[in-house]
This record gives sequence, structure tokens and C-alpha cells, in this order.
Amino acid sequence: MQILDGKLVSAAVKAQLADKVTELKALDKKVPHLAAILVGNNPASETYVASKVKSCAEIGFHSTLLRFDEKISEKHLLDNITLLNENADIDGILVQLPLPKHINEELVINAIDPSKDVDGFHPMNVGKMVIGLPTYIPATPYGIMLMLEHYNIPTKGKHAVVIGRSNIVGTPMSVLLSRNANPGNCTVTLTHSQTANLKELCLQADIIVAAIGRPNFVTADMVKEGAVVIDVGINRIEDASKKSGFRLVGDVDFNAVAPKTSFITPVPGGVGLMTIAALLKNTYNAASQKVNMN
Repeated sequence: MQILDGKLVSAAVKAQLADKVTELKALDKKVPHLAAILVGNNPASETYVASKVKSCAEIGFHSTLLRFDEKISEKHLLDNITLLNENADIDGILVQLPLPKHINEELVINAIDPSKDVDGFHPMNVGKMVIGLPTYIPATPYGIMLMLEHYNIPTKGKHAVVIGRSNIVGTPMSVLLSRNANPGNCTVTLTHSQTANLKELCLQADIIVAAIGRPNFVTADMVKEGAVVIDVGINRIEDASKKSGFRLVGDVDFNAVAPKTSFITPVPGGVGLMTIAALLKNTYNAASQKVNMN
């Protein structure tokens, strides 16, 4: 069993980007600029955005953080997105989700200029991804693909089971793994909470991507020997032994499942770090007016 170390791979991606930024500065060219919008003070969202801003600083990107009260009107938020769309200095825009219930997330995502949509959520970018055109790939699936590539994990002809059908992870992950590319060329089964024979399907899987949002959902009796397991889940569970009163666990029962696997991602320290690395790559490509296919 080998750990797929998100810290190691994300550091490698960041180092490559930092070198590119150094080259841009030496040539007196524009440095990538990411704008992040944070509405309210959700603790998890605060952590995610702070990490993204910190990562930008580490590699030499410019970043702007726009914070708004959770009572902000939908129109005011959309007006601010329009200003960012029109600002030539801003290359990438992300709106941290979730948003307050009175704001239509779909409307907000659709308002972002597709050429600045470094989260890869805009329908235009999703459509391009599905038919294999160059586009911005959603950051978490893109980060997973970067990790598979870094570790040279064989995917051609493998059976991949994706657990979870969200537009952010599960569905795009199934598309990427099935594409005629490397990594890719998997036979993919997309499963979800209503799948009747989930355990049987998982036991057939060479690769499992767990993104269902349920702590320790994937158990040892669902995983065959030698499988590759990618755990996308980040769940808080109570733990009185921790100062915070909780600890983070994935969608996979790591301690029980890990001994059966050939490769597995930990939580924390796995996919989450790769999501940020992929977001930074998308932002660099947006600044370069390029998009990626992998």
C-alpha cells in the first residue's frame, strides 16, 4: 500500500508555477491574478479561501479577496461579479460555495465570464469538457487527474467506480476517467445513493473515487485487494480528545481499507491539497489565455 501524498504532489505543481511566475516577472509580463469572493463567515469556507489566498502568495500570484456579509442581496453580488468580469487585471474568479439560501448559486456561477471561470463550473466550460474540447476543468477532478499522472497509476482498461454524482466532483470525474487520454481510458460506472448493488460494483473496481459526503462510507468489505482508492470526502466528526472537539475523516474508512489497497489518498493531506493546486494551474492558464485538456 502506498499513500498518494497530496502535500508532495501539490508542492511539485506549485514549484512549477512559481518558476513560471519568476519567468514572467523577468520578462516584465503580467502575473496571474485570482479574485475570490467569500459571502458570510462559514468556518470551512473561511479556511478554504484563506488557503487559496496563501497559496497564491507562495507562488507569486496576485490575489484579491472580496468579503461580503451573508445578508448581501443577490443583485449586489452579481454586480460585483460583473465588475470583476470587466476588470482586465483579473484573470480568474471564484465564488466560494455554499452561498446563503436566498442567493441562487446557479445564477451566480452563470454570471462569471467563462474565460475567467477557474473553478470550471460554468455550463459552457462543463459542456466543453464533456465533448473533449479545451476548457477549465473543475478543480477537484483536475487535481485527482494530476495526482494519478504524478504517480503513474495505470488507468487504461481499468474499471473505475465513482461514488457520487455531483456536478463538482462525481460527474466530471466520470467523464475525465473515460476520455481517450492518459490518465483515462477507464470503463466507468457512476454510482450514487440510490444505486442498488453498490457493494458488488465496488468489489469489481480497480479504481474507486469516493465523493458521496458520508463519513467512513466505503468499508473494507467493499474494496478488492490491490484497488486504487481516491477519497474526496472531508467530513467533521465529533472527537472529545481533540482541542477543537472534532476531527476530519473522509468518505473511506481509511484504517480498515488502506491495507487492502495498492494506492490510497489520506484525509486530510490528499485530494484537498490537489484541488488548490489545480485551481492555481487553471488561473495560470487563464492569465496565459490558454486552457487545458488534462
